[in-house]
Amino acid sequence: MALRIEQRQHISNLIRLSEGHDIGLGTYREVIHRSWQRCVGEYQLDPGCPRPVRVLTQQALRDHQEPIDELLHVARAGVDQLYGQIAQLGYVLLLTDPRGITVDYRGQYDQALRQAGLYLGSDWNERYAGTCAVGTCLHDGQAITCHHDEHFDATHISLTCTAAPITDPQGQMMAVLDISALQSPRSQDSQTFALALVNLYSRMIEDAYFLHRYRNCLILRFDTTRELVHFNGRGLIAMEEDGRIIAANGNGRALIEKHLLRWPSWSDDSSLKATQLFDAEIGDLLSILTSREDQIRAFRVRANEITCFVTLVEPRGRQLALHKLKASSDPVPALDRLASDDPMMRRVLKLSRRLRNEDVSVLITGETGTGKEVLARALHDSGKRANGPFVAVNCAAIPESLIESELFGYLPGAFTGGQRKGMRGLIQQAHGGTLFLDEIGDMPLSLQTRLLRVLAEREVMPLGADTPVKVDIRVITATHRDMSKLISSGHFREDLYYRLNGAQLKLPALRERVDRHYVIRGVYNALLEERDQNIHLRADAMSALLSYDWPGNIRQLKNALSFALATAEGEEITLHDLPEECQCNRLPVTLATRASTSTALFASTMGQAKAQTDGRDLLELLQRSAWNVSHVARQLGVSRPTIYRRMRRHGLVPPNQRQVT
Repeated sequence: MALRIEQRQHISNLIRLSEGHDIGLGTYREVIHRSWQRCVGEYQLDPGCPRPVRVLTQQALRDHQEPIDELLHVARAGVDQLYGQIAQLGYVLLLTDPRGITVDYRGQYDQALRQAGLYLGSDWNERYAGTCAVGTCLHDGQAITCHHDEHFDATHISLTCTAAPITDPQGQMMAVLDISALQSPRSQDSQTFALALVNLYSRMIEDAYFLHRYRNCLILRFDTTRELVHFNGRGLIAMEEDGRIIAANGNGRALIEKHLLRWPSWSDDSSLKATQLFDAEIGDLLSILTSREDQIRAFRVRANEITCFVTLVEPRGRQLALHKLKASSDPVPALDRLASDDPMMRRVLKLSRRLRNEDVSVLITGETGTGKEVLARALHDSGKRANGPFVAVNCAAIPESLIESELFGYLPGAFTGGQRKGMRGLIQQAHGGTLFLDEIGDMPLSLQTRLLRVLAEREVMPLGADTPVKVDIRVITATHRDMSKLISSGHFREDLYYRLNGAQLKLPALRERVDRHYVIRGVYNALLEERDQNIHLRADAMSALLSYDWPGNIRQLKNALSFALATAEGEEITLHDLPEECQCNRLPVTLATRASTSTALFASTMGQAKAQTDGRDLLELLQRSAWNVSHVARQLGVSRPTIYRRMRRHGLVPPNQRQVT
């Protein structure tokens, strides 16, 4: 009886809507509002005369199944898997064709489901069935849940239905995946997970169909996460061996659209290439399977500058002649070892290869600790001046009163306190090689003028000398400071800046690099070699190092690993052997600033309470262990320095170290 009353009220509301009355549509979602308006105005459906369920005959059903037979074959595994997850919750599964006819069905075959239209061969087109998940999804091309009285037809208001579109590689509607139930909670929020689940499986079916359809083509598979790209890479692009794009799945098409918004095609028939989407040459893409052990490479996306991880799916039944592919660049060991598979570093090193044999001045920029001097030395070691000297000068470390004499040198007796025989300056010492001026932004203005002359004339005037000395040097400079601000504030000469900035190499911060694992492992192995040690770096420690944001970059990383090696007691480095700042992930500032005052106060109060509890627990352990720090460290699975740090934090002092008053 209650259901019939709800049906009558629903019909009454829709009749009033058809007559132009306001029925308070503000309580309904806009997508439902628009569909109801279509049902009344465009389709001329009579809400007072609910339509009986329409189920096609077997022959008519086969006529609808045949055009998408290939999709039905590919989708079968996904449909079975999804139904296995929802069957116990009372749902049935429908797969419809682009006209809304149910061409595949998973569920019981009972009278109640058939009367509700949840049946093989049923018609869920919006023009016949009114507002419903399948029909409205077909019209709008978007996933939707149609819950209870959001349905137009009064006989459907007990149903909950969730549907998502399945499109072909050209983006055209191919099918709709739907799960429905006769009974469900009143709240529409109860279907949130259903919507996510149907969306997930519709994308999986789309991708399976794409891989089947283009199984004889090269396919690039990409994702923003390296670990998932092989198994669940969201983007798929089919291409020819010259890189021309044939087709793409939904995520691939979205990437193409972003690219075309930024760089519109000159003509409609211009064929886009994968090398236009990714910052890569065709050899880089075709050699993915042989260039790295995991058969994945990272590339920068040109349209939005993000990093994507890409793998290559070869055509079935044939392999590319990968051994014939010419490498995009010849190996340069001194440069190649500076990075593994980071797009930003790859760009830096690509330009470095071109500059290594040139005498053009290079300015290296980047945060402190990013390895600017290491790159400068690699440029020197890999170039034509490798047999000459490499002279490094830190302009911020030499006192201003001495930097002039250090750089330019002086003759005997040039000034009081100088060496009796005089001294060749660092610029002269770099003759035939490379002069590296680190922290060039800290060079005094008075010396900037003299350095400008050296660069312009290629000669140096030692203090006390009457004639200049010719020098053959290449100058590489580096800074972590914003040179444009220094110039605008008058602290750096603009003409000198343009002399030094013949080419600029910008090093990324360690937190921005996708090859952090390679960098960490490289620094760690170098430290082991220096110390002649063989200590394993455990997975929990590596995870913490990978997730830390490294404000001090590689320099800080080296210090952290040196600390761990110096204080570790066992044969492996664990999380607890790392400096404390590396043991927990710090909340990014952008997220921290969003926290409300009440949340911050709550966290602070809880933190204080936890600290007090931790202090008491540690004190009890120490007292039970007779203040044997090693014993407590073994009990807690941490290092002794960690226990000492915690003792200092909580103000715990062993009895034998307390002052007697």
